[in-house]
Amino acid sequence: MSLRLSTVILPYRRWHEGARSAWMRAEQLGFHTAYTYDHLTWRSFRDGPWFGAIPTLTAAASVTERLRLGTLVTSPNFRHPVTLAKELISLDDISGGRITLGIGAGGTGFDATALGQEAWSPRERADRLAEFVPLLDRLLTEDTVSYEGSFYSAQEARNVPGCLQRPRLPFAVAATGPRGMRLAARYGQAWVTTGDPKLYEGGTPEQSVEALRGQLGKLADACAAIDRDVAGIDKILLTGFTPDRGRPLESLDAFVDFAGRHKELGFTEIVIHWPIPDSVFAADEKVFERIAMEGLAQLG
Repeated sequence: MSLRLSTVILPYRRWHEGARSAWMRAEQLGFHTAYTYDHLTWRSFRDGPWFGAIPTLTAAASVTERLRLGTLVTSPNFRHPVTLAKELISLDDISGGRITLGIGAGGTGFDATALGQEAWSPRERADRLAEFVPLLDRLLTEDTVSYEGSFYSAQEARNVPGCLQRPRLPFAVAATGPRGMRLAARYGQAWVTTGDPKLYEGGTPEQSVEALRGQLGKLADACAAIDRDVAGIDKILLTGFTPDRGRPLESLDAFVDFAGRHKELGFTEIVIHWPIPDSVFAADEKVFERIAMEGLAQLG
């Protein structure tokens, strides 16, 4: 399978003060998908502007025609499957069927406590995701759903006419643990990883590659357990969180080297962050655009 190149455009700018032009430029540059984070705010951006993912993607859909759009990723931290399903069906319709839902268990950041609850433990997050994903799958594929679970309920939730994409818009499930991998195998059209977080500070690129190889093996095992061909699942690497986090955007050659190594592992999509000055995602915009236009061709 050929490698695709996508980007993440963080929602930190006002629509008419740079955000609109970035989404339009992403299509012009030929990216496969442009994602955005689905957070209430994020790390170093906490005290600055930050806009909602669904309205941002709706606006992006109105100024693009071919570019796929998506979240990377949505989580149960502040979402409910019933209301999320209605928003996704609407967004899929507005975009003409160009939406991918990245979905994961979430973390312990600002989203985790913004609604007034205590941050959930890793096990609690996994428990909620295990209920959230199957219910969302039903809500996006059935006209009417009633459900009573441990964390979520639906009472005759109606979702006519459903997604424009059939049977529903694709899920890209972010997972590294066994329960998340099982969800990806059963419900995912794609699987997402950022690498091994334990290697972020002190690891090496070589260690990261081996960790990713191990994750891919776990995904294959989860697929084999339900007789699904792992080749039918896209494998997405969100860059910026591996030990060589800044290197892929240092130069065209650096990107080609990075992308080539990860393509050999079996990844089908590489996602790079749109440059943000004075942040962890700072990068030369000219280099970034050259990578977008020439990077994949250099891989041969």
